[in-house]
Amino acid sequence: MTEHRLGVWQGTATVLGGVLGPGMLVLPHLAAAAAGPGSVLAWAALIIVSVPIAFTFALLGLRHPDGGGVAHFAGTAIGRWAYAVVGWWFIAAVPIGTLAGALAGGIYTADAFGWDSRTATVIAFALLAVAFVANAAGLRTSGRMQVVMVGLLLAVLTTAIVASLPAVSAERFEPFLPFGFGGVSSAVGVLIFAFVGWEAASHLSADFAGRRLLTATALTLAAITVIYLSVAVTVVGSGAASSPVPLTAMMRTSLGAAAEPVTGVAALVLTFGAINTYIAGASRLGVALAQQRLLPRRIASSPHRSLTVLAAAIAVVGAVALVRPIGLDPLLRATSACLAAVMFIGALAATRLLPAGRMRATAVAATALTALTLVLSGGYLAVPAAIAAVGFTARTIHSRRVPALITVPGAPDLPPHEARTGTAGAPTEPGPAAATQPRHL
Repeated sequence: MTEHRLGVWQGTATVLGGVLGPGMLVLPHLAAAAAGPGSVLAWAALIIVSVPIAFTFALLGLRHPDGGGVAHFAGTAIGRWAYAVVGWWFIAAVPIGTLAGALAGGIYTADAFGWDSRTATVIAFALLAVAFVANAAGLRTSGRMQVVMVGLLLAVLTTAIVASLPAVSAERFEPFLPFGFGGVSSAVGVLIFAFVGWEAASHLSADFAGRRLLTATALTLAAITVIYLSVAVTVVGSGAASSPVPLTAMMRTSLGAAAEPVTGVAALVLTFGAINTYIAGASRLGVALAQQRLLPRRIASSPHRSLTVLAAAIAVVGAVALVRPIGLDPLLRATSACLAAVMFIGALAATRLLPAGRMRATAVAATALTALTLVLSGGYLAVPAAIAAVGFTARTIHSRRVPALITVPGAPDLPPHEARTGTAGAPTEPGPAAATQPRHL
C-alpha cells in the first residue's frame, strides 16, 4: 500500500511552486512590451486556459494515481509507445529546464545584489544542490521546505503589489490596445511559459491521499488568479512594465534602495519552488520508466538513484552551457516545447480515461488549448521530435540484443514475472471498462 506523504498545504505549495517559477521575474515586462496595457487581457486569458488544463491533470491523478504521471495516463489510454515517449520528453526536459530556471534565478539575484556573472552561476548550482538534497531527504521534508518557500514567495509578491499601488494611475492604461488584439495574442504566446507546471504535479499523484490533489489544484488556481491579475494591473498602472526587472521597479516606488535585496530573495524563492517540484516529479517518473523497462533499471531502480542520474544529467548540460554559451531563451523554449507536447498527449489521454460528462468535456477543452501551445512552439518542436527518435532507436537496438521477453496481448515487452502478475502503473491496452475505472497501487 502506498504511503501518502503530502497534506493539503504541502501539496498546494508543491503545485504552486511548479507553476509560479522564475518566469514571474520577467514575464510581466515581456507581456506589457508585446501588448501594452492590453497585456491584462492576456493574463486573464492565461487564467481561463489554465482552469481546464489544471483540473484535467488533477482528475487524472485522482482516478489513476501513479508515479509515472502523464506517461502513465498516456500509456493506459493510448498504448505503451505513448507511455515511453511522454516519459522521455518529460525526463529529458527536466535537466534543461531546471538548469535554465536556476541560471535565470541566479542572474536575477546576482544583479539585485550587485554581484558578477560568476557569482550568478554559483548561486544557480547552489539552488540545484539544495533542491536535490531536499528531495533526497524525503518527500515530506521537501514538502515542508516548499511550504516555507512558497510562503515567502507570496509575501514578496504581495509586498511588490502593495508597494506599487500608490503609483497606479488610470492614465497609464490609455490607449488600452496600442498594438490591437494582435498584440494581446503575442503576449499570450509569451505567457504560455507561466502555466506549464500542472503536468509536473501529476507525477506526485500517488503521494496524495483522497481528494487532496484536487483540493491543492483548486487552491493553486485561486492563488495564481489573484497573483497574476494583481501583478498584471499594478505593473502596468505603476509604470514598472517598462523595466526589465519589473518586481524591483514595483517595490522601488515605496521601498527605495531596499527593493533590490527583496527582489533578490524573490528570485531565489521563485526559482527554488519550480526546480524543487520538477526534480521531485522526475525522480519518481524515472523509477516508473525503469519498472517498465523504458530506462535501464540500474540507473533508476529507486528515487535516490534516479535523483543521482538527474544530477549527473544537469551537470553535463551545465558543463556544455558553460563551455559553449547557449543562452536562456533557447533553453526555456526547448523546455516549453517538450512540456507542451507532454501536456497535449496527457490531455488527449484524458478524453479516453475520464468518464463522459463534465470531466470529459474538461479534457476536450484542455486538449484543444494544449494543441494551441504546440502551434506556438514553432520550430522548437524539433526538440521533442529528436528525443522521441533517439528513444525509439535505443529501444529497437536494445530489443534486438535482449530478445528473451514474453509478449502477451495488452502488455508488450514485459519480463516473465511482470507478464504473470502485472506491475503497478504498467501501461496496458485497456478495454472500454478499464479505461474509465480508477487504478490503485
